[in-house]
Amino acid sequence: MTNVVKRLRPDEPTTLEPATHPEPVAPAQPEAAASGAPTTAPTAETAGIGSGSAAAPGRPFWQTNRFRVLGLLVLVAVAGVALSMRASGPVAPVDKAAQTPLVSVTAPGRTPVTATVTFTGAIAARYDMPIGVEGEGGRIASVLVEAGDRVKRGQVLATLDTSVVGSQVASLRAQLAQAEAEAALAEQDFKRAEAVANSVGALSQQEVDNRRSRVATSRARVEAARAQLAESQARLGRTEIRAPADGLVLTRDAEVGQTATPGSAPLFRLARGGEIEMRAQVAEQDLPKLSVGQPAQVRVTGLAEAFPGEVRLLGAVIDPATRLGEVRVQLAPNPNLRPGAFARGEVETGRESRPVLPQTAVLSDGTQNYVMVVGADGKVARRDVRIASTGVRGVVIAEGLDGTERVVTTAGPFLRAGETVRVAETPATTPAGGPAQAAR
Repeated sequence: MTNVVKRLRPDEPTTLEPATHPEPVAPAQPEAAASGAPTTAPTAETAGIGSGSAAAPGRPFWQTNRFRVLGLLVLVAVAGVALSMRASGPVAPVDKAAQTPLVSVTAPGRTPVTATVTFTGAIAARYDMPIGVEGEGGRIASVLVEAGDRVKRGQVLATLDTSVVGSQVASLRAQLAQAEAEAALAEQDFKRAEAVANSVGALSQQEVDNRRSRVATSRARVEAARAQLAESQARLGRTEIRAPADGLVLTRDAEVGQTATPGSAPLFRLARGGEIEMRAQVAEQDLPKLSVGQPAQVRVTGLAEAFPGEVRLLGAVIDPATRLGEVRVQLAPNPNLRPGAFARGEVETGRESRPVLPQTAVLSDGTQNYVMVVGADGKVARRDVRIASTGVRGVVIAEGLDGTERVVTTAGPFLRAGETVRVAETPATTPAGGPAQAAR
């Protein structure tokens, strides 16, 4: 229990009485101070500041002295900020120009370019002739040529076994000889009968007619035997597989002992006349640029040299699935032009002047090609373009630019339309040195 000081009158002695309630002593009223009544200063005990004493019964210290605690915290924070600023040194002013993106641009101008149409395909024989077995077929007895040999029309390429057909030919030849002999005898008899027919009572008219009939029958037998022999000889001739025309043997699939039958896979493939061409597919939009007779250059994989050729045929239809048309280029015979080899052809279609940009400057959003152009006010704008072709010098622009624009060469994907940029102080770059070779 806390003791309080109590003074009754000035002439009475001071006494100590126990407090009747735990609340702190109320501060002096303003009226008492204004009336001049004496007030007593608060003691350490009443202020709650003493060793081991509470600020007030039932109330924590920080509630009673919250203003002092807050002031102390503010002083600590200010001191920390001052020390931090002193350690880091003076803060440099913010340069807004340094925050503006710096880009490189090019003014492409207009460069003479050679417009070409390119296509890929394969080398093939102009007239590829498969050669197989005719007639009954049989076992292959011999093969007389190899792939790559040049043959003449009618030259024997392979032979089949003739043991059966040869015997039939010999038998039919003998039958023909017998029929011919019988026909000759019948004819002589008929002539003798005609000679004595006029004699009275020598031969009757019926006998003469019979001998005339035997002559006709024997002649018919001769013709039948001759026809059978010819058929058998034809079958014997089919046992020899011959070249139908002059040309180059492309493939040979015949082996000795192999059984060849009609309708089976061809035994040989022949390039008639040895003529070679390139067969390729060209894009639908490029097909109108080609015409029969245009010179072409064909390159074969693995060879550095280019083979001159000429457009021989253009397809009459466009494949609706691939949107491609066929083109055939006639080539001069050359041992290095082997059918089946992969080839790439080029046809020059004209010369023109167009803007040429580096590939890094041309962007695409999946549906449209575009570039980023820096205007006179330093702001970036998007410009849709159409690509004519691409080559070693860059991308040839067909539409969308006239060559005087300042085109962002790099970092275009990181810019937004309307954004302000700084242009690097570099001279405008234009493709130099002659016409650019453009390929589609």
